[in-house]
Amino acid sequence: MTCCAAKNRLRPLSHLPRPLEAIRQFTPNWFAVVMGTGVLALALAQWPGNVPGLRLLGEGLWLFNTLLFVVFALMYTARWVLFFDEARRIFGHSTVSMFFGTIPMGLATIINGFLAFGLPRWGSGVVAVAEALWWIDVAMSLACGVLIPFLMFTRQEHRIDQMTAVWLLPVVAAEVAAASGGLLAPHLADALGQLVMLVTSYVLWAFSLPVAFSILTILLLRMALHKLPHENMAASSWLALGPIGTGALGMLLLGNDAPLIFAANGLSGVGEIAAGLGLVAGITLWGLGLWWMLMALLITARYLRAGIPFNLGWWGFTFPLGVYALTTLKLADLLGLVFFSVFGAVLVAMLVVMWLIVGRRTVLGAWHGELFVSPCIAGLAK
Repeated sequence: MTCCAAKNRLRPLSHLPRPLEAIRQFTPNWFAVVMGTGVLALALAQWPGNVPGLRLLGEGLWLFNTLLFVVFALMYTARWVLFFDEARRIFGHSTVSMFFGTIPMGLATIINGFLAFGLPRWGSGVVAVAEALWWIDVAMSLACGVLIPFLMFTRQEHRIDQMTAVWLLPVVAAEVAAASGGLLAPHLADALGQLVMLVTSYVLWAFSLPVAFSILTILLLRMALHKLPHENMAASSWLALGPIGTGALGMLLLGNDAPLIFAANGLSGVGEIAAGLGLVAGITLWGLGLWWMLMALLITARYLRAGIPFNLGWWGFTFPLGVYALTTLKLADLLGLVFFSVFGAVLVAMLVVMWLIVGRRTVLGAWHGELFVSPCIAGLAK
């Protein structure tokens, strides 16, 4: 290696013509890092046996993830302020625009962390913070779930043979917010406030899951007719596991406290039905998720034969797996079956390995500046 090459490896953003280019090329794809890191933090806290060391590690990851979200939010805001004309091109891009959904989904992992880690650390005062953030998350999720599909229908160019599971990203955000609402609702002090949040979460779940399943149906047809997407989109094979796992987890969490919340508002019979439906729906969707996970493993093995080029899309390996792991551990908690505990622990271990692999590659790519690439402005003069 030459002396000049060695210096370039040590110099940050060496692949960019100027440091400000990191802002100019910043896209919402980076919030997938927040999603993957956040779900790992939550999964470590749910490890069977509640291991203190793992919980402390999860808390540290959550704090780091919160910092990441703030940094990314500032960078993306700066892009809109400094490079507005280029930033708005994202609305016409058929792939990058889908990643708007990663922003509210990343925020949801931070909200859940306030309950898992902030509540025992700082007390009930964090509930008000989590509630305020949750309503912001709901607004962003609803906007993503409607406006991005509207742009697909009216402005963007799409073809069935180029379709991938990234179509799911803006739609699933509401589903993730619904699961967070199921966690947060029982911590609210006011019974009516609990009911409002619970009902809103059920609406968010229904707002998302049927649309996501319609996309999955088209995706199955697309892969049967046109085979697998390009290897650059290899990680997208895992994205289908996201809405299935989140849908199952959402029903389990919403049904968990539904009896108490509905009873406190004079609807005790409805609460018992909600709890039963939540458990049955959670188990059923978990079974469907198992099919998708096994299929994703086979597809990934096929891609690995030819090699998979690294990009930020690799974070698609983490969040869906993490959500499915959380669903498995929640079923273990509700049913008391050893199988779910063991399998959930295996899934979390897989998530740790994948996070370490993808995280290392991301740090190196960010340091050199290779990952700061915005397809929306490709070909424009620097």
